[in-house]
Amino acid sequence: MVKKRYTLLTEEILKKNRDMCTYMAPSLDARQDIAVVEVPRLGMEAAVRAINEWGQPRSMITHLVFCSTGGVDMPGADYQLIKLLELSPSVKRLMLYHQGCFAGGTVLRLAKDLAENNRGARVLIVCSEITALTFHGPNENQLGCLVGQAIFGDGAAALVVGADPVWGAERPIFELVSAAETILPDSDGAIQGHLRELGLTFQLSKDVPGIISSNIEGCLREAFAPLGICDWNSIFWAPHPGGRSILDHVEEKLGLKPEKLRASRRVLSEFGNMSSACVFFVLDEMRNWSVEEGLGTTGEGLEWGVLFGFGPGLTVETVVLHSVATTR
Repeated sequence: MVKKRYTLLTEEILKKNRDMCTYMAPSLDARQDIAVVEVPRLGMEAAVRAINEWGQPRSMITHLVFCSTGGVDMPGADYQLIKLLELSPSVKRLMLYHQGCFAGGTVLRLAKDLAENNRGARVLIVCSEITALTFHGPNENQLGCLVGQAIFGDGAAALVVGADPVWGAERPIFELVSAAETILPDSDGAIQGHLRELGLTFQLSKDVPGIISSNIEGCLREAFAPLGICDWNSIFWAPHPGGRSILDHVEEKLGLKPEKLRASRRVLSEFGNMSSACVFFVLDEMRNWSVEEGLGTTGEGLEWGVLFGFGPGLTVETVVLHSVATTR
């Protein structure tokens, strides 16, 4: 699992594309020109690092799941990535556009199904997110627009998912136990995105943190009932850091100890909300910290954990994880 931080919208680029800085100015063409090149390129950098850490030849990759909120084109970023990485043209690929922040869980769910139902499959997951489509200049009548500019950032993450690892040649970081998706009740319109001539606009309701925190325990109970786990402080946590308020509400509602959301809060502070890529930054932060602290497992010394993705819909992805022994 490898992450890549990125800063694309430099002052120089924005000076060349001034309509991107003018609120509501038509600028989709300029944004798309940037995204269709940069999304696969950023994804490639993360993928190369992930494959190198995996340590196996690229010819073993059988499937590709690529996820991004920007750069819609045909053929898509998945096709471009296969060319950039020089993967086999027979790699089976799936491109997910405009799923939003919950998609970090979605790609894991899809990869799990692919790996378990195709013997010997090795699924390369790539999430590549840039803010070129969502960046907008300020407007005194739309102060909510500034919130998005303040918390969203560019970044990419990649990892390889497979079943039945070749021991001695492949070393798992986490095990995917189960994955589920649900649309929360009474959440219509809570998070929406619309692609228009001015780019991609988001509408975020102030009720989002409350809706998530009110429903999250139901998702947990359903996911962990087969394991007999109901103490939410006994597991490790990797929720999508969509914003500080979301994390605060979840922590308070479930009575979580402050350290439970340490990894998510750190990623939000250091990198911002990178949409689908965020949860993999959280997992990477968690496993690296676990090694540095001399803990016994990649899940901060604990055996079981949960990854949450929250996004438009309002959709929640719940992934149950099992940690593995750390390598000191």
